[in-house]
Amino acid sequence: MAKTYLIDTSAVIKYLNTSLPASGLQFIDGIIDEESQLSFISEIELQVWNPPNAEDLEIYRLFVYQADIIGVDEGIIAEAILIRKNYQLKLPDAVIAATAITHNLTLVADNDKDFLKVTTLKYINPNGKIQ
Repeated sequence: MAKTYLIDTSAVIKYLNTSLPASGLQFIDGIIDEESQLSFISEIELQVWNPPNAEDLEIYRLFVYQADIIGVDEGIIAEAILIRKNYQLKLPDAVIAATAITHNLTLVADNDKDFLKVTTLKYINPNGKIQ
């Protein structure tokens, strides 16, 4: 089965904390049943996240451990440079967007303000209405 989604850090946190709407939770449930892909940026962010409940950190670590982590390569670097130049995204968001674009994945995130700017990025917000 082909991989089709890259899950952003904030979507993982909101999914694990069940703070997404029911449709968003169901949508991500369906993704992680088949695939769970993260950028190495999300791996780092999730490993250093300081949740209000210390027990949640272990849940984040388990999620990361079970995910496929996509590292950086020359294609991602080149795409991240273009995204930073053209859309002025923060470096972590530019790398995550570049990872999705380079691997032909749809990014699952809730950062409309930044990610909707990137015209070549396939993007879905799990907080919105998901069909």
